Amino acid sequence: MKSFSCVANNKTGLTKEEIKNALYKSIEGKNLKRVLIVPPDYTRYHSNAGYITNVYYHALKDIAHVDIMPALGTHVPMTCEECADMYGDIPFEKFLVHNWRDDVINVGPVPERYMKEISEDTWNSIVECEVNKILFKDYDLIISVGQVVPHEVIGMSNHSKNILVGLGGSKIINASHMVGALYGLERMMGKDHTPTRKLFDYCMANFLYHINILWVLTVTTAPGGVIQTHGLFIGKDREPLEQAIKLAQEKNLDIVEKPIKKCIVYLDPKEFKSTWLGNKAVYRTRMAIADEGELIVLAPGVHKFGEDNKIDGLIRKYGYVGREKVLQLFKQEDDLKNNMSAAAHLIHGSSDDRFKITYAVKQIEKSEIERVNYCSADYEEMAKVYPPDKLKLGWNILDNGEEVFYIPNPALGLWISKGRL
Repeated sequence: MKSFSCVANNKTGLTKEEIKNALYKSIEGKNLKRVLIVPPDYTRYHSNAGYITNVYYHALKDIAHVDIMPALGTHVPMTCEECADMYGDIPFEKFLVHNWRDDVINVGPVPERYMKEISEDTWNSIVECEVNKILFKDYDLIISVGQVVPHEVIGMSNHSKNILVGLGGSKIINASHMVGALYGLERMMGKDHTPTRKLFDYCMANFLYHINILWVLTVTTAPGGVIQTHGLFIGKDREPLEQAIKLAQEKNLDIVEKPIKKCIVYLDPKEFKSTWLGNKAVYRTRMAIADEGELIVLAPGVHKFGEDNKIDGLIRKYGYVGREKVLQLFKQEDDLKNNMSAAAHLIHGSSDDRFKITYAVKQIEKSEIERVNYCSADYEEMAKVYPPDKLKLGWNILDNGEEVFYIPNPALGLWISKGRL
């Protein structure tokens, strides 16, 4: 099958009918008996993967057995309510749960020599590739759905990441996160051909080449919370990714004219329940915030640090103490060595004391927030000063004359000040 794309020629994006026609075209004439759909989970709600998954399910359910396994990675399983909200009327029993610790098999090592080369000597050991064993069941087709957007671990999200992290095991998840952290997220975000992307390309070419995967990639924005799909890219090789990256760099990369002294980021409580997810507020803005500036994260739904108890405990134990300190701890502490994704997350989530990070929450005690090296504020008090329902995306001048930059959803972009470009 040749790759093909559907790109909107207006500001509001593709219509549902245009998307549906493209999806029908992608499976037209195929003799399919068993299909696995791998969409992103609820944390990528604005990818429009929910609608796409629903269309594929209804197009296939009467001619094939269809399973759906959300690409959870290390995230918590989706609830029945979340599945219904994101994917529509698909029966809940059709959804399978990925267990990143136990339901995986090792399909091969990525050589040390190759890892040293692609990481510029920042990583000097093999990487074991672990993926969910369901990928090796007798599916005629695996449909991998997801959004391409700037990403702190890989540069630009999705494509092989949806499989190798979304359905990956602890070894590949841990190593890939640390590969990116050691190389430097600010060197990678918004770019293709990063060390992590090259790692995943190697795994696909050498270990998963025989699996029939159809990539279905979106580029979206969500002004006012309304999903706009600007592009849909479908195919079986790397071409859909490369086309999607070009459009995402146009739609999801925001250049601000001057460094931001005070940045306000709102985290939708439906999507963001932990700092593990909520720290997109830190990753995606750090290249735009001024030295000695402040990031205020309005996080009404955040009630924990990690997505599972083990990682939550590691974040509480060590905190967001900066790259150099975390690397020192990583060399000394076995629990961080054995949970590299947690160590990488601690690096990503710190400002290295360059700017202040304040979390305004409802459900975590002030002392707990401060213990992980953030400043703490009461959500209700901060929401009165910086009301998310009244601020607009971008620069705002408050009644008291203060200038702030407001971001209603950090997951949909990457902000860079012009001087750092």
